[in-house]
Amino acid sequence: MKNKILFITPLPPPVHGSSMMSQYIKESKLINDTFDCDFINLSTSRKMDEIGKMSLAKVWRFCSSYFLLIGKLLFRRYDLCYLAITCHGIGFLKDAPFVLICKLFRKKVVIHQHNKGMSGYVDKPFYKWLLPFVYRKTHVILLSWKLYPDIERVVSKEQVLICPNGIPEVWDEKPLFNRNNNIPKLLFLSNLIESKGVLVLLDACHILKEKSCLFTCEFVGGETKEINKEDMQREIDKRGLNEIVSYVGSKYKEEKREVLKRADIFIFPTFYINETFGLVNLEAMQYGLPIISTDVGGITDIVIDGETGLICKTRDAEDLANKIKLLLDNPSLRQQYGQAGYDRFVANYTLERFEACMSACLSIIA
Repeated sequence: MKNKILFITPLPPPVHGSSMMSQYIKESKLINDTFDCDFINLSTSRKMDEIGKMSLAKVWRFCSSYFLLIGKLLFRRYDLCYLAITCHGIGFLKDAPFVLICKLFRKKVVIHQHNKGMSGYVDKPFYKWLLPFVYRKTHVILLSWKLYPDIERVVSKEQVLICPNGIPEVWDEKPLFNRNNNIPKLLFLSNLIESKGVLVLLDACHILKEKSCLFTCEFVGGETKEINKEDMQREIDKRGLNEIVSYVGSKYKEEKREVLKRADIFIFPTFYINETFGLVNLEAMQYGLPIISTDVGGITDIVIDGETGLICKTRDAEDLANKIKLLLDNPSLRQQYGQAGYDRFVANYTLERFEACMSACLSIIA
């Protein structure tokens, strides 16, 4: 008989790393064939720009999730409760009761940690009591051991399992590693959040323009409450980048694939406090793109400096500009990094590998 697992996790919309991985789990044939799966959607927002804003609709969804959880636990017997929760701040206070309710019903609990930031709260009043209480006698799935220092004061190594993210393969054959664009194209692919490095990249583009470098840069991603379309255009105008930098909004499916196909270099200079893995880096690797990113979360497990791309300093436009210029001036190096990144993706970060690893982790715990 299959073990029954209740997945309490955010699902799209909106689309972000945690909701995407949860959707992959929900749709996984391997996981659904191995376990009897049930789901509760933790998402209270339906658009990226709703995140962090209060509304009656969000309060209703939030309360409904609690009652749905209690109802399911009363009338179904689950062997394991899987939760993808926020580990700090107001988000933790919102999500913690879901864990405690599962424990009240004496269920095994595994927490899949898609975010970080616990270390900044572990000494704060109330959190220093609640965090250990919530995580006590649970298992925790991390995306990388490089994320463990963030939770080490609350979670022991014996509680931890590692399962790197993976994404679906979209190529039937290897991508074209040499784009042969007359003017190299830089690509930023993420929602418009300042700490994802949006303004840092704009500043780097301004530096490169002043050095007479030949390039264009495309920003692709959803508007947020921090930066909307008009804000983005003002920042581009302010730096005099209208002729070489464009913001084209969100792109999905085939449109997104076309954006990745025509790019030469992928840039993700994130310093986002919750950054754990950077799924967009995997997408770029799949398309054979050399990557410039930062040493944040588990990113350096993916982007190997000097092998599949380059690691730049956080919040440092000058360093980022220097790294970009190195790749602009060396097409053969771009091709070398792109090939190595693609090979690394196929070996470690496909959706098939993620599903197998997640299934193994759940089998160990359930």
